[in-house]
Amino acid sequence: MLQTLAIYNYALISRLEINFPAGFSVITGETGAGKSIILGALSLILGQRADAKSIKQGSDKCLVEGVFDISSYQLETFFKDRDLEYDSHSCILRREIWSSGKSRAFINDSPAGLNDLKELGAYLIDIHSQHQNLLLADNQFQLQVLDVLAQNRGLQNEYQAAYKKYLSINKQLHALKEKISRQQAEEDYIRFQFKQLDEARLQAGEQTTLEEERDTLSNMEEIKSGLYRIGQLLSQDENGVVSALKEALNVSQSLQKIYPASDEISERLRSAYLDMKDLAPETDARQESLEFKPERLQEVNERLDLIYSLQHKHHLDSVEALIALRDRWEVQIREIDHSGEELENLEKNLSQAYEQVLQQAASLSESRKKAAGQLEKELVGKISILGMPYIRFAVELSPQTPDITGSDEVAYLFSANKNGELKPVAQTASGGEISRLMLGVKSLIAGAMALPSIIFDEIDTGVSGEIADKMGNIMHRMGTMMQVIAITHLPQIAAKGESQFLVYKDENKDSTETQIQRLSDAERIREIAQMLSGETLTEAAIENAKVLLNI
Repeated sequence: MLQTLAIYNYALISRLEINFPAGFSVITGETGAGKSIILGALSLILGQRADAKSIKQGSDKCLVEGVFDISSYQLETFFKDRDLEYDSHSCILRREIWSSGKSRAFINDSPAGLNDLKELGAYLIDIHSQHQNLLLADNQFQLQVLDVLAQNRGLQNEYQAAYKKYLSINKQLHALKEKISRQQAEEDYIRFQFKQLDEARLQAGEQTTLEEERDTLSNMEEIKSGLYRIGQLLSQDENGVVSALKEALNVSQSLQKIYPASDEISERLRSAYLDMKDLAPETDARQESLEFKPERLQEVNERLDLIYSLQHKHHLDSVEALIALRDRWEVQIREIDHSGEELENLEKNLSQAYEQVLQQAASLSESRKKAAGQLEKELVGKISILGMPYIRFAVELSPQTPDITGSDEVAYLFSANKNGELKPVAQTASGGEISRLMLGVKSLIAGAMALPSIIFDEIDTGVSGEIADKMGNIMHRMGTMMQVIAITHLPQIAAKGESQFLVYKDENKDSTETQIQRLSDAERIREIAQMLSGETLTEAAIENAKVLLNI
């Protein structure tokens, strides 16, 4: 429900702040007073494109802000999906436009895109005009009306879940077929490359081990010579490291009685002496155990050559990367070998999912057929009193390939004449007839769901007084279930409103301003009397206005 609309520096408006009540309200005023300007400003916060030319002359920026009660619409998911601040009771839409052409939009003070405004606005405001009557020929809208009347929300959710599952499996099937096609084209290549890597019997870490072994075998003479020299330096009888350490240990021990600090020196010398004494024979043993094996060096080099060759071929730098590549190819070969079975299972699942889609679609279609009969009967009853006594209306449902809406193609057929041929609404109904049809349709679904507030923009154009009175009654009844605002030139409709706003021009020598005010009861009498009598206000018109207002 629209609670407040504030407009600043837009067209002929410097500043307007309008508080709209619940129920049925009417907006009246002379042609050209600015009613369309107010609607134009409202459309900006509903996501319509902005035009810098609409900024009031002499201003740098215009601003439009609407405050809505959203407690009935369960919009928390919409806000969370877009990371917008959510208030379960109130929502503020704001639009700012600069003379430079720059435009910004906000939802609850958070920056938002026009698509977000448009989508949210569709939940909040439905501006019904002659142009919007084209909806009556739209298949989606026609189905929506049937589903609302039939209270098909549960059936729709079940069908859409089944249909989305079918689409998901179908997508998986197409992806698998494409994958199989690609794999089959590369199968020989994959099998050959896998075989080569598999036969190499690669082991993680072996490249480092082999390279170390190669370096040892290639430098055997130098290694043995070095170890021999170390042994000599350690164990020579007089000049060896072990002998020198032994002598140093003896000296330090002799000092212990006269120099207690030599205890630490003795301990460190003893540790070094024991280590070097053990190391000397170990070094000799290592030197004697090493043996140059040319055949083993050849084996190591051949193995490394194979590894280097595979790395170069596959543009990889480690044995581990080669092993990972081999494993991926092994998985692909396994997939190729089992793809027929997987394909068969998916095709079976797809068939089962499609059967489920058809079953859910059939239930939805049956419910829609019942609602179609209800719509035909009730709509004719509502519209026949609006100057179309011979109206004939039918809902034609025919099967179609299932899509997200179901398996129904719908057509609204209409004739305003007793014996006229039923034809699609868009082909045969005049603008005024479609306006009345839309009024009837929306009045039927008004109590069935949380509809957005409806603004009827002069849909009573070309309608006589008696019919206008009945249209006003319909809108008044709608107002008991939702917020309804009608912009009208007809006193019969204006009198049905629970509240009335007057749009007028305030002119002075410097400027012309569009203004709006909520009328008191006395002011309503005068305004409706003016609408009845024209420029000259008569007592008869005033009395007639009181009758219309039940005063």
